[in-house]
Amino acid sequence: MVCSLRKFVEAEDASAITDLLLEDAFWRDMLALTWDFRTFEGSRSVKQFLQDLLPTAGLSKLQLNEGSVMLQQPYPDIAWIQGMFTFETKVGLGSGIFRIVPTSSGDWKGHVVYTNLEELKGFPERSGAHRNPFTDHGMWAEKRRRETSFEDREPAVILIGGGQSGLDVAARLKVLDVPTLVIEKNARVGDQWRGRYEALCLHDPVWYDHMPYISFPATWPIWTPAAKLADWLESYAKSMEIDIWLSSTVTKLEQHSSANGWKVTVERSDGSTRTFKPRHVVFATGLGGGAAKFPTYSGMDKFKGEIIHSTKHKSARNHVGKKVVIIGAATSAHDIAHDYYNHGVDVTIYQRSSTYIMSNKYGMPKLMQGSRAPPTDIADRIFASYPSNLILLVHQRVVKDVAEDDKELLDGLKKRGFKLNFGIEGSGLITLARTRGGGYYLDVGASQLIVDGKIKLKSDSAISHFSKDAIIFEDGAEIPADVVIFATGYGDVKGILAQLAGEDVAGRVKQIWGLDEEGENYATWRWSGLPGIYFMMGNLAMSRFHSKHVALQIKAQEEHVHGERYTK
Repeated sequence: MVCSLRKFVEAEDASAITDLLLEDAFWRDMLALTWDFRTFEGSRSVKQFLQDLLPTAGLSKLQLNEGSVMLQQPYPDIAWIQGMFTFETKVGLGSGIFRIVPTSSGDWKGHVVYTNLEELKGFPERSGAHRNPFTDHGMWAEKRRRETSFEDREPAVILIGGGQSGLDVAARLKVLDVPTLVIEKNARVGDQWRGRYEALCLHDPVWYDHMPYISFPATWPIWTPAAKLADWLESYAKSMEIDIWLSSTVTKLEQHSSANGWKVTVERSDGSTRTFKPRHVVFATGLGGGAAKFPTYSGMDKFKGEIIHSTKHKSARNHVGKKVVIIGAATSAHDIAHDYYNHGVDVTIYQRSSTYIMSNKYGMPKLMQGSRAPPTDIADRIFASYPSNLILLVHQRVVKDVAEDDKELLDGLKKRGFKLNFGIEGSGLITLARTRGGGYYLDVGASQLIVDGKIKLKSDSAISHFSKDAIIFEDGAEIPADVVIFATGYGDVKGILAQLAGEDVAGRVKQIWGLDEEGENYATWRWSGLPGIYFMMGNLAMSRFHSKHVALQIKAQEEHVHGERYTK
């Protein structure tokens, strides 16, 4: 496959290349050829893209990684040969993945080709063989002070938010020699996690969650407590020498009059302000920008108890002896309810709409290989090589398999009246995460507590109103409550942009989260619709991988090697 592909690429023969592919083949590209995230589905679409870009992209020097070639057969009726390759373009070095499948004629044809930009020629990361080779006798501390204070220089990038997404991008830009200042509103790095409920623990395993350049140690637990992750993020920021201003906020964002950059006003904890003129601004403020989504109901103003959002909930210990109702039925709701049960608190989940439930016990082994997985960098690229529409089809089978293993649990939930779904078109949590950013729970015990009646459930009627001491439902039922917690998710990160730059600027940005018609994220990690504005968000794995894409786009623009974005 790669030998033939190399020959036809060198000849710039798009027709010959597409003859190597199935009619329903996919070609997914991340920055390498299109300077965007694009998925081309079907040989006609692939052919057009190649005809347009082969003459200018400089795709060349395709080289097969022979040790990567393997036959894979996830199901008896599905098999493919997968391999990895490297290549060059005019300005970059790339990696690629292909999958070929058998046809009825006995030939093998390409079903998936994935191309990914890895490095800009002449601008390698300052890591490994390119790390700082010089000795430093007594100058490091003062150097770091001057770097962080930006006394005599301007940052090229202002990065808003110092959680995992912000730190990952900042670390990537650091090793690319792009001056970057992170603005973090909290007093310590990691406070985003310290401030959440004490029972919070990651439901993604450690192998999936490593950060760039510094992996978790081999002694790290499989499931990371939030407070432990917070300390790790703080350590990471120091080890990577990230320039960060704590207890600071961006108060204003304006597009520079030349339209070549932005003016950013930052207020520090002592009340002092400083205005920077970066060429790039990265929003790394979380999926909803930290703004709680807070539904309102009639009578809430008359309720004598406590009403809080899950973002403000700290510990079940604060409500021992009280009756608690949680509105919402996804991950936060289950975690918090589980914590209340463990503290002997009377707790009820009110479920407004259906939820996808998958047990960690049976689901994770089918979704991830754990300690048997390839190295993180390779696993990231293999996962990225599956176009969203193909992932949906594959995961429809996986979801059915997991549901069969979880049958006893799911049947028990149904009997209790818990409303279940299997994700968008039956694809489980993968598509839910990339479209809604929620709507699921990876069960680590709360679901069985619901089955056993130890966590109470209300799901058969809409809320009518609040009384002074209860929630009243349209079916006439009422649930007495001293505390009501809204575990109802977050708002739109565009709200922060509008607050800082105005509705007109926010209106020029594309939809940020969710999938477009090609199955690519709308504006996260890629072109946002506004020059110099980027949105970086996602779980630890997404942040690790796509932080490199954000950093490469910025570095390419700084060095004037960024190509024209392909828009056909």
